[in-house]
Formats: sequence, structure tokens, C-alpha cells
Amino acid sequence: MYLLDTNILSELVKKQPNRNLLQCLQSNPSQSLFTSCICVMELRFGSALRDDFESFWLNIEKEIISRVNVIPLGPEEVLIAGDILADLQKRGIPIGIEDVLIASTALSHKFTVITANIRHFSKINRLKVENWIA
Repeated sequence: MYLLDTNILSELVKKQPNRNLLQCLQSNPSQSLFTSCICVMELRFGSALRDDFESFWLNIEKEIISRVNVIPLGPEEVLIAGDILADLQKRGIPIGIEDVLIASTALSHKFTVITANIRHFSKINRLKVENWIA
């Protein structure tokens, strides 16, 4: 099971998405593809900054969000996020809260995070991370 990060989802709206990513997505059943509600928030934020917001967002909803399972944050995810933040702070490793929440969702559900941002996610203990764009 895979949790797709925002940069993976946003790659799909490009005119020419990465071929390796498309092959990896096609080789996995849609039931194994998930994303976090945090990624949806990040996509919405980026879309809202565009002049063509309404049409761009409709395209994201139709072509991306409708094709993956969106996982909400619940009590387990936020507790894990608190533990991750404490561990990172003790080790002097800052990363964005959004990435911590995405990672906690993956850990809670025992998913592998699919991201182009290996640098941040690889700092989180026990988290499985893959880059399908490389």
C-alpha cells in the first residue's frame, strides 16, 4: 500500500508527467493508492493561488483526488505526529509540519510514502519511502 505525497500528485497535472511515475502507478491497483488529507490541502492551496483556480481545481478533483483514497487525520495519526516531532527535535532535525503529518498517516496505516522529497521523509524513523520519479 502506498501513500502518494503532494509532489507526486502534482506531477500528474503536468503536460508531460514523468514516465516512470506513470508506469509505477499503472502497475499498482488503484485500491493500493492513498493520499493524506494534508496533501489535498496542499493541492488546494497551490490551486487557489492560480488565476485559473476554478478550472484547475476541478481538473485536480476529477483526474487525481477521485482516483485515490484520501485518509483523514485521526487520533492515532496525530499522536504519531507528536512522537515524530519530538524525535526530530531531539535530534536537531527540522522538517515541515505537513511532512510530519503525511508521514504519521503512512506509519499509522503501514504504508510506503511515494515522494520526490526523499531528503525530508528519510529522516523519520521506521518510515518506508520510495521515489517513483527518479
